[in-house]
Amino acid sequence: MDTDRPDALERLDLTTEALAGLRDIFAAEEPLATALERVVLSAARMIPDADAVTITRLGKHEPDSVAWTDDRYLEIDKHQHVADRGPCLEAARSLRPVRASTNEHREQWPEFAAAAERVGVQAYLSVPLLVEAEGRAGELVGALNLYSHTAAAFDPFDEALMRLFSTAAAQAIGNAGRWQQSRDQVRNLEIALASRAEIDQAKGILMAVHRCTAEEAFEKLVELSQRRNVKVRQVAKEFLDSVLQDPS
Repeated sequence: MDTDRPDALERLDLTTEALAGLRDIFAAEEPLATALERVVLSAARMIPDADAVTITRLGKHEPDSVAWTDDRYLEIDKHQHVADRGPCLEAARSLRPVRASTNEHREQWPEFAAAAERVGVQAYLSVPLLVEAEGRAGELVGALNLYSHTAAAFDPFDEALMRLFSTAAAQAIGNAGRWQQSRDQVRNLEIALASRAEIDQAKGILMAVHRCTAEEAFEKLVELSQRRNVKVRQVAKEFLDSVLQDPS
């Protein structure tokens, strides 16, 4: 055991500070990307031996890295994603932490071991991230990955602390994701309402100029939209702009 490492009480204090930082995410209304960045930075401050922290997301397609403290370590994640094996994927899929030195699984994960060695990583700790989903017990996001240049890094106490941290982090990420989804829905509604207003105004002008019905005016906009291969709202906006610019 490395006697220079912080003792358990000091590491527990660092965890308390990190959890306090996650509490700020709950209070703040900020984009998901910002919340993810805050999570990895908090994890790096929490575990003194962590030289880099990343988050691997398991999506519908290929796994990818969605947050990191240092982009020099992204190659380690990338090689795991491409090979479809490594500690980050093992932690995510098994829903169990994976902690070891780089040399321990050289034959099992050769791509990961080679990439880790190139940047001097000698130990790692990956813990699963499960974000609460409405109506379901949990939705798998991926894994929180810690990399260290210290071979003796990440003992069982660090693993226990990270399991606690990852639970709070997943809730913070889920909160940020729901807020961003709500914000995007409101923004899309605003765009839709603005577009409807422009289309209605354009129809009104066409009805007055061509003495036609609302349905006929809309058909004229649709016809022009199809001919130019652009959306109806863009045709309506450009038509209104041309009317406003023409003093006659």
